[in-house]
Order: sequence, then C-alpha cells, then structure tokens
Amino acid sequence: MKAVWRVARAAVRRRRLQTVVIGVVILFSTMSIVVALGLLESASAPFDRGFAQQRGPHAVAAFDRDKVSDDQLRRAARRPGVEAVAGPFEQAVLNIPEGVSRMVRGPQKVVGRADPGGDVDRLDLWQGHWATAPGEIVLRQFPPSQSALPFGPKEDPLPVGEKLEIPGMPTLTVVGYAYSLSKTADAWVSPEQIAGLGPTTSQMLYRFSAAGSDSAVKAGLASVVEGLPRDSFLGSNSYLAIKREVASGLGAYVPFLMVFGCLGLLSALLIVANVISGAVVSGFRHIGTLKALGFTPHEVVAIYLVMVSIPAIAGCVLGAGLGNLMARPLLVNAFRGMGLGNVGVSPLVNTVALLGMPVVVVLAALIPALRAHRLSAAEAISAGSAPRMGRGLRVQRLLGGTRLPRPVSLGLGLPFARPGRTSLTMAAIVLGVTTVTFATGLVRTVGEYADTSAHKGAVQVTVNRGNPVKGVESKRGDAATEALLRAQPGTAEVTARLTLALSLVGSTESVEGQFFRGESSALGFEREIVKGRWLDRPGEVVVTSGFLKERGLSVGDHLMLEKDGRRTRVTIVGATMSGETSNLYSVWQTLTPLAPAYKPIQVQYLVKLDPGTDVDGYLSSVKSADPGLYPKDSTGSDNSFALAMISLATTLTLVLGTVAALGVFNTVVLNTRERRRDLGMLKSIGMTPRQVIAMMLTSMAALGVVGGLIGIPLGVTAHRLIVPMAGEAANIALPAFLMDVWHAREITLLAFAGTVLAMLGAFVPSRSAARLTISEALRNE
Repeated sequence: MKAVWRVARAAVRRRRLQTVVIGVVILFSTMSIVVALGLLESASAPFDRGFAQQRGPHAVAAFDRDKVSDDQLRRAARRPGVEAVAGPFEQAVLNIPEGVSRMVRGPQKVVGRADPGGDVDRLDLWQGHWATAPGEIVLRQFPPSQSALPFGPKEDPLPVGEKLEIPGMPTLTVVGYAYSLSKTADAWVSPEQIAGLGPTTSQMLYRFSAAGSDSAVKAGLASVVEGLPRDSFLGSNSYLAIKREVASGLGAYVPFLMVFGCLGLLSALLIVANVISGAVVSGFRHIGTLKALGFTPHEVVAIYLVMVSIPAIAGCVLGAGLGNLMARPLLVNAFRGMGLGNVGVSPLVNTVALLGMPVVVVLAALIPALRAHRLSAAEAISAGSAPRMGRGLRVQRLLGGTRLPRPVSLGLGLPFARPGRTSLTMAAIVLGVTTVTFATGLVRTVGEYADTSAHKGAVQVTVNRGNPVKGVESKRGDAATEALLRAQPGTAEVTARLTLALSLVGSTESVEGQFFRGESSALGFEREIVKGRWLDRPGEVVVTSGFLKERGLSVGDHLMLEKDGRRTRVTIVGATMSGETSNLYSVWQTLTPLAPAYKPIQVQYLVKLDPGTDVDGYLSSVKSADPGLYPKDSTGSDNSFALAMISLATTLTLVLGTVAALGVFNTVVLNTRERRRDLGMLKSIGMTPRQVIAMMLTSMAALGVVGGLIGIPLGVTAHRLIVPMAGEAANIALPAFLMDVWHAREITLLAFAGTVLAMLGAFVPSRSAARLTISEALRNE
C-alpha cells in the first residue's frame, strides 16, 4: 500500500489543476447539502425535543365558565384516550394600553396558576420567581437569543420589578419570566389574584395517548367535549399548528437547497468521472508501465481511487465546515425566541456528509478506473494517448466538405472523437442551464410575491397621524384628516386603515385585525385571494392562508372576536396567499361593535397617487398642510424573506454555474493535452492562435447550444414542482400568476445560457492551447 500511496500522491501533484477542480466542486456540493439537510432535520427535531422536555399539551382548550363547572371539566378529562391533564385554570383577558409597559401591550391572556410545574406544560421559569402573592405577575417571554455567530453579541436579560398600572385593574408587578413552547398563556398570576382580573373562561391542557395527526388531536378533543353542556366549548389550539409554524420559517428554504445541493452533487459526480476517465485515457502508457513494474490490476485501480479521494476528502471537510457556518444564522433566526438553546446542524447530518460524499465520489470514479483494471501491460503501452480512429474522423471529414470556416468545422468535429467525455460534459452543461433556469424562475416568483405583498403600484404614500411621544400630533379628527388628503393635488384614492390587537375567543393567541374604510378593493388584495373572495359587507373577514392552516379552518367558518370585553361574530369569506398566521381583514363597520371609541391616532391612511405625481413633492405638500401628519414613501417593497431567498438563489446559481464551467474547463484541458500533436501539425501548416481559440471554443459552444435546449425545459419543470412545495412548507398558497413567470424574452435569453457557460469554461484553456508553440507540441509528443 505504501507504493500505491506514493504513486497516487505523485499523480495528484502532476494533475494539480484537475485536483483543484475536484476539490472545489466537492466543496460547493457538500456545503449545499449540509445546509439543506441541516435545515430539514432542524425543521422538527428541536421543537420535538423541547416539547417532550416540557411535557407540552397536545391541545389547549377554552371553556365558558358560565356554562360549565370545574367539576364537569375534571370528570370529562378522565375519559379514555387522555394521557395527562392540567387545569382547569381560570383565564382572563388583560388589555394593556400602549405606554404602560415596554415588554407587553394589547390584549394578554392571563391564567391563574399555582406553580410552573405539573404533569402537563412544565414552564421554564428562567428569570425571577413564580407569582405567589397578590399583585405579582409572570410574563411569557423566551430567554434571550444567542448570536448567530459564537463570537457575536448576546441579548441583555429582561428587567424584573416593572409595574403594570392598568386603569380599572390592580397594579401588577413583574416578578419573573417564563416560557412555554405551547404558548398556553401570555402571563400567569396566582389563583387568588386571577379572581380580581375578571376571568371569563376556563383553560384545560390535555395530553392524549394518540396525537400524531390533526385528526387524532381532534378525536381526542371530541371525546372530552362530548357530554359537556352545549356551547360551553369555545375553541382550542393544537400543538401541531405551533410545530408547523416553527417549521415554516425553515421549510421554504429546504426544497430550494435540496434542489441546488442535488444539482451540485450530480455535477460533481460527472466532473469526477470525466477527470478519472481522462486520466485513464491519457495515462495508458503510465498504466502499462505500472503493470510492467509489478503493480496488480487492483493496485492500479486503487491508485486512481486514492488520487480522487484526496481532493474529495479535503473539499468535503471544508464544505461541511462552510455549510455549518451558513446554516447557523438561518437556524438561529428561525428559532429566535423559542427557548430551544443552541440550535445548529446535528452531528448526524455532518456524519452523513463527511462519510457519504467521499463514498459517492469514489463510486463515481470506480467505473472509469475499472478500465485501467482490464488493460494488460502490453495493451496499455501500445494504446498510447491519441484518440482511436473511427467516428470522430468520419464526422470531421464530413464537416470538412461544407463551406464552414476550417476552425469551425474542425471544432464541431472534436466532440465526436471522445463521445463518452462529450456526454459527461454535455450533462454538466445541462445541469448548469437547469440551475440557471430554475433560479431565474425562482427569483421572478419571489420578487413578484414581495411586490404583491407590499401592494406595489397600489399604494405610493402611507400617512400616519403623528406620535404624541416622539413628535407633534395632528389636531384634526379622523374624517378631517381624510378630507385633507383627498384635497391634496395628485391624490387618486385614499383608504383608511385601523390595526387593532384582538382576542380570538377559544384561542390562547391574539390576532391582528386590519379594518378598512374607503376603496380597499383598490389596494391589490383581490389579486392575493387564493380562496373565496374579497370583503363585501360588515361581519365578513378575509384571513391569510397561514391563518386557516394553523387553525384548521376553511372559508365559511365563523370566528368570535373580542376586544375589551366586547365581542362580535364574523364569517371567513376569503383567504390571501400570505403565510402569516395572525392577520385578518375586515371593513370599517365590523370595527364598531369591537372598538366604538377608537383613537384617531391609531388610523393610518393609504394613498394612491395619480400617474406622474412626484412622490417627494406630495410628501412635502402633506407635511406643509399639517405638521402633525407623518407621510412616508411606500413605493418600495421591504420583504426580508424575499431578499434572503433571492440572495441565496443568486449565490448558489453562481456557484453551480461555476461548477458547470469548471466541467467544460476540465474537458478542454484534457482535449488539449491529448491532441498536442494535432495542434502542432495544424500550426505548422499555418493555423493562427486565433483560429486555434475559435476551434476550441466552437467545440464547446456546440455542446452549450444542445445543453441549453435540454436544460431549459428541465429548469421550467423543476420550478413548477419545487416552488409550490416550498410555498406549502411556508404556509403560503401561491396564486397562478406567481407561477406564470416565463415569457418569450426570458426563454430567448436563457437559450444562450448553455453557450455562455461553455464559452466561459473553454476560454482559458483555449488561450493556453493557442500559445503553445509548434516545437513544444511536437516535443511533448
């Protein structure tokens, strides 16, 4: 084995260029696969571990205290299928006005609970102490998140001792912070204290023996609710909805990264097979010499496998390290505030990458290496390094009879001399064009999604009514402000919007309601509708697709909204494409029973301008008319998800495009080395360096044209399949127009992608071949 190692190491030094190409390609491929598998594994594993550790409830249910007693709830919890239970806990909604606390505001679900432990929902009291005395409260807050980088900054701890002075309520002092993955409440007080907060509901926390699916959780709840007084059950939250919400932050990235990773891996395997086959063909005499010196066929194969394993292992180790660095910021941001500790790529993923990638590379190299195994010493020595006579020459003679320039006809005939190598190079170009096509469609879809979500083109200016803390507040009323804006030159339409935090009766989480007055249909929401329709009358709401999916609802279902003790029943009439899980929209009349005395400062005005109106001039005009108004330019779109996705797709496309170009580069290098004698002969009869470059570029450009024609439909198909999968993972329902991103201009430009990749990869080695002198070419032969 020592002799095998020495020969393989010498081969690596002799073929430094191919060694670097293999190492770089394996590095990029491993990096993409580590990130993809790391996100895929982390999409559920950290939540499952944290949920099991906290003994989280499979269902959090709310009941009307006026219609069902605590004893009835306890008896119902003893039915078969209930594994463990906690409660009943008294629950109240505490509305915290803005300015009372820097930590919380709006409606907060407060639960009376004696301690943070128990058989179900073991809270992590990570700061302070539990609320046991009157006037004490514990807030639900997750521990400060770690930085995305080990050496990055850490968040400061939260303050203890803050007093919440709420009008009409006893003063509460924050004595601690706890977190629950199941979000069973926003805050906790002692059972004695909750009585003074006006509890209206009872909370029950259930763990079921069978809870692996939504249907199993619903069946468990149905068995508990059965037999209780009618209309006593207000609603529930399933742990699966929270798990999907956690996973959706990463889910959108996983399908894309898997595609890029697989394309990179295939490109790497093709290049490895190409390099080894080229090394075998160009090293026939070397193989014969090794066998003549006593190396066995198995040892010759081992030399070539070791030769490719050295850069593969190095690239794999570096790629795994870079993959971990790339994945960590995505994981930290996705799980920020979840209290799941240090989330990173699991050791299993790293082990699979570090062991699996070299094995796959060796298997890819084994097939061409076996050719060296079959050759005898005499056959190898006599074979030489020149291409065999046959189909290549016949094609070149056929092309020579055409009127094409001689460098072009010779270049078009070169790929036929080595059909196997040509096929591998063609496949690498096809994968490169597929990647570029897929990424182009992805960027178009994500960009269109960001523009539609931001209502680009429908709203140019957003006007706020000032802030009494930070600036001057407008003295005008709501109606007077809207009239002022409508009277401004350049105003086309004005829509008033009021955003309120509301309680959803039966749920432990608050929702954000947006109420519109004016031409809400002109805001572009109708374009976002994927189910049902837009608003038409009071009592109707449109929610997001994420809202429906998380709560297991559908168009036509009813909701009970609550604000400061006032309730109103609404009907879901439509759903938008958004994956947000807490947004709902309605008309202004629906607001009246919930907040009849809203504050004018809460109203925001969305202004559409006449075509050609100068936005900056309009902003100055509004500010001059009323210094208490704060207009801002809304023509741009600020979507962090879209920005991250476009940046990621662009980076990986450049990486894989480079990989495809490296495959072409390697092929031209091998062709040049094999045909040094031919190049010398051609130069001796008058071929100029420019003609040599033209010949080599033409040989690869032809492959690029064919690769482009094959790769474009593959990329379009990948876009049609993968993008909806990513949308589903992110709770986003994609309208048809987001998938219809292919037009004649884009297809025409993409048709040249294969040619561009081939020309870029072939240019440098073509120049080297052109600089080769006649004496160098013939002497090396």
